[in-house]
Amino acid sequence: MSATTISRNATSSNAPIGATPRVRLRITRRGRRVVGAGVTLLVAGVVGGVLLAGPGAQASDTAGSASFEYVTVDGGDTLWQVASEIAPTKDPRDVISDIVRLNNLGSTEVAAGQSLAVPAQYSN
Repeated sequence: MSATTISRNATSSNAPIGATPRVRLRITRRGRRVVGAGVTLLVAGVVGGVLLAGPGAQASDTAGSASFEYVTVDGGDTLWQVASEIAPTKDPRDVISDIVRLNNLGSTEVAAGQSLAVPAQYSN
């Protein structure tokens, strides 16, 4: 052998001389838990965002066919009297609730001359 020959034991890989050896990354048990928790939170966030977004509203070109009758409140009338008059066979509390919701009233107080829309189910 000559003096310029390098022994095979000096370099154990095919890497160039002076190159940094590759270090194998090893993750600890705690590291696996942290990565797993991060992935779980990410997936939960994406699923939650999709569920909260929900389906969008669907627009249509057809108009609603809701028609209402209107009742004008007489002086001294209460909403209970109006409900009993337009639907004598129904529970007045249910009729009042429907009238308040339909007319977007803040309370059950009505004024003389006030015009109220009556739900179609009670307009017969």
